[in-house]
Amino acid sequence: MISRRFLLAAGVSTAGFAALPSLARADTLPDTEGPRSVGSPTAKTTVDEFFSLTCTHCAHFSMTTMPQVMDKLIKPGLLRIVYHDFPLDAVALEAAMVARHLPPDEYFPFCSALFASQDRWAFAQGVNYTDELWKMAALAGMSRATFDAAIKDDALKTWILQRQAADAKKYNIDATPSFLINGHLQAGDMSYDEFANAIRTGS
Repeated sequence: MISRRFLLAAGVSTAGFAALPSLARADTLPDTEGPRSVGSPTAKTTVDEFFSLTCTHCAHFSMTTMPQVMDKLIKPGLLRIVYHDFPLDAVALEAAMVARHLPPDEYFPFCSALFASQDRWAFAQGVNYTDELWKMAALAGMSRATFDAAIKDDALKTWILQRQAADAKKYNIDATPSFLINGHLQAGDMSYDEFANAIRTGS
């Protein structure tokens, strides 16, 4: 169950949320470029997830597997997930930029909400995806001024694309979702049992 292939040319871009564990951030970086993660920094296992907000397989993982991962692994302090924006298209890139202009602890719930409503804002016929993203951002408490700044943030756009290109080269990523588990890359949507087993076996 592999997603659409990564076809982004290098350097060219083609209401209420539940309380969650605090997200890590680095004070040496701009807030928008700090790490986004969920789970305890002292968790025994850290998994890196590379995802696109317009990937249907990523959405399926978010809606069907992630709730169990949250309850059984993250909340008990066993697992930390570090998120890597890996936009497959311009729509996903803009959505990632908006998500990163929210406070860090709202990144995960906002992305989860976008996955749950993907058909409305990313794929609906006859709608402006920027307008739909604004509706979602407003529900998350973002001001219009912040939203406008987010979608015009060229520095953030460049950072996301450069980081994506570096991740693709370093880990040979060509699909989303992809997971780096104990040094092993696994691509594709997984059930909870498959995900948990991958953590146990290290691949």
